[in-house]
Amino acid sequence: MARPSRLTLARTEVCAVFEASPQKVYSEAELSGVLAEHRSPWRLADRTTVADLVNFLSDKGLSCIVLTAEKYRRELRRYVWGTPSVYEVALSLHSRAYLSHATAITLHGLVPTAAPSVYVNVEQSPKSLIATPLQQSRIDQAFSRPQRESNLTYRTAGWTIRMLNGKHSNELGIETMTLPSGETVRVTGLERTLIDIVVRPRYAGGTAAALHAYRVARGRLSPQRLVSMLKRLDYVYPYHQAIGFLMAQAGYTESEYADLRNIGITYDFYLLHGASNQTYDLNWRVYYPRDFNEIPDQ
Repeated sequence: MARPSRLTLARTEVCAVFEASPQKVYSEAELSGVLAEHRSPWRLADRTTVADLVNFLSDKGLSCIVLTAEKYRRELRRYVWGTPSVYEVALSLHSRAYLSHATAITLHGLVPTAAPSVYVNVEQSPKSLIATPLQQSRIDQAFSRPQRESNLTYRTAGWTIRMLNGKHSNELGIETMTLPSGETVRVTGLERTLIDIVVRPRYAGGTAAALHAYRVARGRLSPQRLVSMLKRLDYVYPYHQAIGFLMAQAGYTESEYADLRNIGITYDFYLLHGASNQTYDLNWRVYYPRDFNEIPDQ
């Protein structure tokens, strides 16, 4: 009879480590780290590899999923213990990733149904920008064409994960949220989420979804915190006008959006890039799609 392998002899201890860990999704490098950390207490030989560990655990709770980015001809493998949510799988794609936009408004309970894609943001490196005076012609030109969108999309097991490279903010407004399943995820907080979906409404399901989110957030949103965060984000364009317009449309009181108005309303602005059939709100000087109010208040 063949002697049992050292992994087999350490089966109870090996499985216990994965069962006890809050982490349920691993890259190959992370599994290598687990193996290196526990090689001695598990009494494993130096020749035991990550592949050996994966093969050993393949019928004990560890499985492999493949994420494919067809446009970039890229394929990633993740090893999952048990049945983690797609959110944890998405966050495993980058060490600094956090959930945002349509996924964030879903997790904050601001929309009636979950988006078909999971949105993950990884901030860009800090950039030195040359300040130039904002001009109406620059705004008009920038918003006359569709907004650039990320093309890096991974697909796996019926899910689409969309990777975004957001503005560097030193992770302003990023929070840790515990899901009903017990999983802990990094996600934009309420005020940061409501700013992000105005800056990139297409990643939130459109302007109608953004309006709905503002309606549901009424009574939970801190206007003071939102304005403070918006100023720290320091966008070139006057997004405060679009936010103020949405708050007014969503039924907020004038006192709740007074700080936004006090920033100043100097330019005509747009709720959406490249929109046709627009109308104009004189109060906030914002152009918006005529049909943006199609999602009813719920």
